Amino acid sequence: MLKRPRVRDYRVIGYYSGKVIVGLALCMLVPLGTALLFAEFNSALDFVTGACLSLAVGYALLLSCEGPDGAPGPLEWVHGMVTAAFSWLLCMCLAAVPYFASGHYDSFLDAMFDVMSGFTTTGLVLIKDLDHVPVSLNMWRHLLTYIGGQGMIVLALSFLIRAQPGAVSVYVGEGKDEKLLPNVVHTARAIWVISLVYLAVGTGVLWIVGMGIGLTPLRALLHGLWVFMAAWSTGGFAPQSQNILYYHSLPYELATIVFFVAGSLNFALHYAVWTGNRREIYRNIETITFATTSTALSLLAVWGLARSGTYAGVTELFRKGYYLLVSGHTTTGFMSVYARQIEYEWGPIPILAITIAMLLGGSACSTAGGFKAIRVGVITKAILQDIKRMALPGSAVLTDKFHHVRDVIMEDKQIRVAMTIVILYIITFAIVTAAGAAAGYSLTDSAFEAASATGNVGLSIGVTDPSMPAFLKIVYIVAMWAGRLEFASVLGLVSFIAAVIRGR
Repeated sequence: MLKRPRVRDYRVIGYYSGKVIVGLALCMLVPLGTALLFAEFNSALDFVTGACLSLAVGYALLLSCEGPDGAPGPLEWVHGMVTAAFSWLLCMCLAAVPYFASGHYDSFLDAMFDVMSGFTTTGLVLIKDLDHVPVSLNMWRHLLTYIGGQGMIVLALSFLIRAQPGAVSVYVGEGKDEKLLPNVVHTARAIWVISLVYLAVGTGVLWIVGMGIGLTPLRALLHGLWVFMAAWSTGGFAPQSQNILYYHSLPYELATIVFFVAGSLNFALHYAVWTGNRREIYRNIETITFATTSTALSLLAVWGLARSGTYAGVTELFRKGYYLLVSGHTTTGFMSVYARQIEYEWGPIPILAITIAMLLGGSACSTAGGFKAIRVGVITKAILQDIKRMALPGSAVLTDKFHHVRDVIMEDKQIRVAMTIVILYIITFAIVTAAGAAAGYSLTDSAFEAASATGNVGLSIGVTDPSMPAFLKIVYIVAMWAGRLEFASVLGLVSFIAAVIRGR
């Protein structure tokens, strides 16, 4: 029997959702300052409107839900799950206000689509005339994907939420399940420290490369900042409609490969390397799994392209085939070709390789989406273990372990959790593919775009467009949201709503 939520449950969820919304409002100060700096006064007004509305909603939730000492009560597991899923939906609606006010979107739904695409580090876009948007709007687009990579909840935990035992529930609800430090708030801050250090280094590298290919110093700096934000967050946004193809530069492509591969790695792995444990890079189950699958799929994609004669020479095969494969596998979504070239020139084998890569994704507790390498590795080990068990006597006891920061004994619970999430991804992928086919797109196109949306990738074969049906935009929004949060908090929100309606 479902138990109807208590008043305190609503207040706890509302209070912490309010904290997240206030954090979103404060983030709008960055594009607002950019608009004032570049004398984009119309855009400045858009961000003032968005920030004021977000502050109003955030403080309305805080003031109506707070208790005598601030928080209305301890965070329980269900509160964290529901807060994570609910606050992301609120953020999507509020962050879309400056988008829609800019005049670069046909509808508010399109603006919400791009916000969710940014928050989930997907990178699919419906914006119009991207090459001529204000600097401040591009700053907001890339800041959203950078924040989304680390997580809005992680941001709130770092600066707005005090340490308490239940805080781990909202952290896990956002699709992260590893603590770098014993305290989850300190873990959140460590994630931001790592990301900000890389931001400074990566922006500097791309700034130099940008000037080397002929961009002015200011333009090279802005593009370097934005492209790094998207690369590190495996988000796929770019300041120009041609994406990475705009730069026509091998050094730029090489730099972005380094950054988005690094961004797809587990924050725990980064922390281990930072603290001196460099052996973790080649011992970790995630890096081993990613190296294996990316190598195999890259060879398949490049072989398919070479066989069809699509590109001549090793350099072109690397810059087109390998680049897109790794971009898809890390769920980044940077493109070095036009979307329709994939359908008309690539052939079925490279498209299949990239579709599989997009679903597999990067590492857990990173900015990447997809199944995640640790789950692929655990499931593979479980299959091999069952094969070994069939060859052994019935009385034999077989145990296996894997290395992930430390040696971990593999248990049935870990295998079951990994299988459950992978199956949920596959079911979602199938539903989204069916939705695309129902909208009139070919099965190949529908499957490719579904893998991109579900895996939070951003590569497009041409389906994602302002002219696509509204229902398909909504399906993609839900797929991006559920995939990024890895289903747990979304299912928690659905269960909570069911308890509200049918509970006793």
